[in-house]
Amino acid sequence: MFNRDRWSEILEVLTSNWLRTLLTAFGVFWGIFILILLLSAGKGLENGIRQDFGDIATNTMFMWTRRVSKSYQGMSKGRRFNYRTSDVADVRQNVPDLRFISPRNQLGGFNGANNVVRGLNTGAYNVYGDYPEIINQDPMDITSGRFINYGDIDEKRKVAIIGEGVQSGLYEKGESPIGTYIKIQGVNFMVIGTYKKKASGGNGEEDQKQIYIPFTSFSQAFNMGDRVGWMAITANDGTPITDIKDKIFDIVKKNHKIHPDDERAIGHFDLYEQYRKVENLFMALKVIAYFVGILVLLSGVIGVSNIMLIVVKERTKEIGIRRALGASPGDIRSQILAESVFLIIISGMAGIVFGALLIYILNYILDMSGPIDMFANPSVNLRVIVSALVILLVSGLLAGLIPAQTAIKLKPVDALRS
Repeated sequence: MFNRDRWSEILEVLTSNWLRTLLTAFGVFWGIFILILLLSAGKGLENGIRQDFGDIATNTMFMWTRRVSKSYQGMSKGRRFNYRTSDVADVRQNVPDLRFISPRNQLGGFNGANNVVRGLNTGAYNVYGDYPEIINQDPMDITSGRFINYGDIDEKRKVAIIGEGVQSGLYEKGESPIGTYIKIQGVNFMVIGTYKKKASGGNGEEDQKQIYIPFTSFSQAFNMGDRVGWMAITANDGTPITDIKDKIFDIVKKNHKIHPDDERAIGHFDLYEQYRKVENLFMALKVIAYFVGILVLLSGVIGVSNIMLIVVKERTKEIGIRRALGASPGDIRSQILAESVFLIIISGMAGIVFGALLIYILNYILDMSGPIDMFANPSVNLRVIVSALVILLVSGLLAGLIPAQTAIKLKPVDALRS
């Protein structure tokens, strides 16, 4: 079918009117190019937002206390309350499908007073009293030493894990902090580890300026008793925390005599719910990209079909001569289809090449200029490229089908008379 004479004829037909061929091919080129551009931009946005989430466990909820807004069982509205370690035990015992539940207490923070001292150096840092599970909910890389373990919890050891920002603020360059002591609000803690977190949510610098100590040591050193500042709760995979958080709220409300309908008493941030909204946004962007790209591609394919009809009209006498010399309808049909498929494949491949080149340039610029908020590593899946090639092949056949059918319906005598 694809012999040298046929290919020579295809090239001759397509190059006989360069301007028309280029304008026709541009529609298909632009459709594929726009599809790749939109998909890569959507992927870049998705990668950027996922980086903002970092490695944090997305099936997690953080909950804290606020003022009670309704009177209940003789208790007045407007009062404040604190979580207790007994609340943690009740939630763990009565709510199934929980993977981690980490009570936390906190001191200090950004723009707060200096609360940590080492020698002549001081600084204001977030100090967290935590359980070992927190590293699974808010992951970090331990760069030296170790993290908190249950031996530290049980024996109430005064040990601390510091971030690289704390290390650079309190120690000389090249000095190892392991085994040294820092004073947190007048209480000495031995440094047993250092960590580094991935930048997330625009707070990368503050994420490195945190100190972790055992929850029990925190409670003892700073007179917290059995109070809990807030909790990080992670559900098992396959069970959204959104579906079981009401059970957790009900237990806490019952323990602290809070009206069951009081929606303001318990503050919370449902990370899974926010992540699901982002996932839906990604899906919507992908659908829009496919919809727009395929529409533009379809307009290009229609343009090719129209031009092939014009080509058939211009070659009416040629077709009549070929039919008179014994060419079968199948020969005429295959010739028209081959010309249509060739034109669409070449223009589509050009669109893919230019799209890939643009993605390469964007990634090169991002690598040179550094990370950009909410945008990183735009790319297109190889399956999309393969699917686009299949669509191009089918589109080429469809675009040439009507002109081909028109060509084989021409009677040799009528074609020669035109």
